[in-house]
Amino acid sequence: MAKATEQNGTPVPQRLLAAATRLFAEHGYDRTSVQEIVEAAGVTKGALYHYFGSKEDLLQEVYARVLRLQQERLDAVADAEAPVEQRLRDAAADVVVTTIDNLDDAAIFFRSMHHLSPEKNKQVRAERRRYHERFRALVEEGQRSGVFSTATPADLVVDYHFGSVHHLSTWYRPDGPLTPEQVAAHLADLLLRALRP
Repeated sequence: MAKATEQNGTPVPQRLLAAATRLFAEHGYDRTSVQEIVEAAGVTKGALYHYFGSKEDLLQEVYARVLRLQQERLDAVADAEAPVEQRLRDAAADVVVTTIDNLDDAAIFFRSMHHLSPEKNKQVRAERRRYHERFRALVEEGQRSGVFSTATPADLVVDYHFGSVHHLSTWYRPDGPLTPEQVAAHLADLLLRALRP
């Protein structure tokens, strides 16, 4: 039974996601067939439909898994005992590093989100909004306590940072001059400088 679900120790859903991510990144979502995905994953179409239901479900999961990871990490940072300035800096840097670590997923999503049905699009937007709201709460906490300037509304501060994050897939190269951690530190510093009273 284990052989049907695993190959080289990798469960079928992860193999399907890995194959879909690679093919969507290389060829685009609309130019990748279900047949190509199952062949690359070494499974049957029945296995794909058992775990995901559709190619669209795979697309949604490519993005949702990164967002789940980022949400867990943000929740841990936000709930920590550190001063708000440190927590915001850690959160701002973490979203940069996790986005760079999953650059294909981010690029696929922003290129292909319009392929999602209105219902799935709404689900993804709600999950992303939850993340942004938790991040914004850190900015607001710092503004209320006088640590951060209130000159710029918290919403705009958050949009400014996430605009930079969403743009990473268009310019960041793993073989470039900066490591993910260096890019993260620069962008987190820019954000905190913008908030300094």
